[in-house]
Amino acid sequence: MSLSLKLNGKIHEIEAEPGTPLLWVIRDELKLTGTKFGCGVASCGACTVHVDGEPTRSCQTYIEDVQDAEITTIEMIEEDKIGSAVQQAWIELDVVQCGYCQSGQIMSAVGLLRENEKPTADEIDDYMYGNACRCAAYQRIRAAVQRASDILEA
Repeated sequence: MSLSLKLNGKIHEIEAEPGTPLLWVIRDELKLTGTKFGCGVASCGACTVHVDGEPTRSCQTYIEDVQDAEITTIEMIEEDKIGSAVQQAWIELDVVQCGYCQSGQIMSAVGLLRENEKPTADEIDDYMYGNACRCAAYQRIRAAVQRASDILEA
């Protein structure tokens, strides 16, 4: 199947079978490896990308369902004001331990701050629930989301 995907602001012509997860097109066909494979069943959040601005698990999103959508991966998130603030906060607070889940964590944090620029700790925990971190850096992640919120407010 031949189709066009708008990914990170560019049109990409790809060949893939129907039912192919977006994750594999991003990683294998387009060679953008910031989006990670974690569980394959949309439970861990490592594969989170934005589809039309909404955090979406790419391991369970099929290419034929997103061919008319705007897809953004971690590689382009710094181009966004909120994405830039989140990345700045992540660096300032040294959030990353092993780093494997962090692209998905960042993509989810950007989604949260788009919806709510001043979330409470409980709202952060609720929104970020389902983004697994094997290193248990959840307190640093929460603090970084709060810091990004402060950056955006300044």
